[in-house]
Amino acid sequence: MNYRLLALAAGLFATPALAQEAPTKPFTVSGSAALVSDYRFRGVSQTDKHMAVQGGLTVTHETGLYAAVWGSNLAGWGTFGGSNMELDLVGGYKLPVGGATIDAGLTWYMYPGGASNTDFAEPYVKVSSTLGPVTALVGVAYAPKQQALGNYSNTPYSRGQKEDNLYVWGDASMGIPGTPVTAKAHLGYSHGNPGLGPNGTSVTPTGEYLDWLIGADVVLGPVTLGFAYVDTDISKRESAYLQPNFSSTKNGSSIAGSRAIFSVGASF
Repeated sequence: MNYRLLALAAGLFATPALAQEAPTKPFTVSGSAALVSDYRFRGVSQTDKHMAVQGGLTVTHETGLYAAVWGSNLAGWGTFGGSNMELDLVGGYKLPVGGATIDAGLTWYMYPGGASNTDFAEPYVKVSSTLGPVTALVGVAYAPKQQALGNYSNTPYSRGQKEDNLYVWGDASMGIPGTPVTAKAHLGYSHGNPGLGPNGTSVTPTGEYLDWLIGADVVLGPVTLGFAYVDTDISKRESAYLQPNFSSTKNGSSIAGSRAIFSVGASF
């Protein structure tokens, strides 16, 4: 579609007052960058409990279609056979329905420089709505059977077969009136294959678990300061089959244990 031609035609037939208005751009571009004390993916550290530098860019069309790219450094458990970087490619569509917004798309998880059979695709559907000061979101992400999600571990169930994965979650946030503070909470449920996955990693390493988060963000102009307490219900007994991979090289503690995480980010 030739948007420049459409804009010209609109200007020819507009009234003088309307003709002076700036034309609406069909595409918008937004981005973000952040420094976090620990990169947790569904409650499990992907940086061996160390810091991570993260950033993303999103292009949105006026119809609701969007495409995004997001990246973070990795270490330890999340290195996917040698990769020190995660690069996510995302495509989707947002549709307002009544007082809610439906967001459906697909995330392609890539690990440049890592071993083969580590990249995987995960479609998702999210529904969000705002009621007064509270914004709530529920989502389902289902990754169909793929080699990257196969069962590679030291458990008796390991056969290297293709596996799928299900993740269901809910998020809630609420701005505190008169302050730049937004309280936030998250609860997620993972169900997939138990084990290490290819080259020492898995989306759901113990087969089934819960992860949760409570915290707050403080917006100071373009900068956001964040705090979160993250934890899972993965017990020492459940993670015993995954050792030594599931322990931090920093102090030997579980990379799925409780931890306070701090972040500083900016968006444009």
